[in-house]
Amino acid sequence: MAAHVEAVTLEPGLHLVATPIGAARDITLHALDVLNSAELLAAEDTRVMRHLMDIHGVPLRGRRIIAYHDHNAERQRPAILAALRDDRSVAYASDAGTPLVADPGYRLARDAAAQGSRVHVVPGPSAALAALSLSGLPSDRFLFAGFPPSTKAARASWLRQWAMIDATVILFESPRRVNQTVQELFEIEANRVIVMARELTKKFEEVIRGTAAELAADPRMKNLKGEVVLILDRPTPVVAGEDQVRAALQERLKNMTVKDAAREVARDLGLRRRDVYQAALALSARDGTCED
Repeated sequence: MAAHVEAVTLEPGLHLVATPIGAARDITLHALDVLNSAELLAAEDTRVMRHLMDIHGVPLRGRRIIAYHDHNAERQRPAILAALRDDRSVAYASDAGTPLVADPGYRLARDAAAQGSRVHVVPGPSAALAALSLSGLPSDRFLFAGFPPSTKAARASWLRQWAMIDATVILFESPRRVNQTVQELFEIEANRVIVMARELTKKFEEVIRGTAAELAADPRMKNLKGEVVLILDRPTPVVAGEDQVRAALQERLKNMTVKDAAREVARDLGLRRRDVYQAALALSARDGTCED
């Protein structure tokens, strides 16, 4: 069955169009229909949108493409919102992938919805989900954390925060900083499994899998190019030993009741409260300080 672009009548509103992250043919027919039919086009980079439309034979027909990106959003947003209030159809696409995922557009969608305009989505490519799919890591619970901070101190604190989350974590990173980020993840937990995926769906696509220690020592990580996604496995469960539990309880029992001390230690060490409570009772009885 031959595929073709249709000149459909679009519903008024903001149409968020996902575009290819690499291979141009990954665009959907629905996305091409919307780009072909929208009354107004908006793009993070107008040249990228025009090139994509040229590849797939979608004519401009005199329509204007408004540039909308981080540096001009405050100036350009009112014009787009005004078009939406006039019940026009507006198609917005970022450079690649799904709009609003680590891309400008969040405030545009928020303000459009706030003024009562309809917001539509045209699903398609996403670097975060593509990387998660090929990583082989658990996908039942995951978190997209975006780009780490650029400064070393802020990045280290940020990574420690997300590294504690009991979920697979997806990060975007600059190829210039990815080796530093992996080194810092190695310091946090050397055995954490990490998958590095770059240039997804492109000619030079590359995937490197290993522990943080293995990737930190891998010479390939030092000269990466292109778009990089890091996927972190969940943290390795820490099994607290009896000595650790006893020390934690003794410290808290100095100024807490048995019940409160047991609750805090169980929470901090990830243990069953009943088991910790019994240990706390035994300690307080031995020391003659039993107080519930």
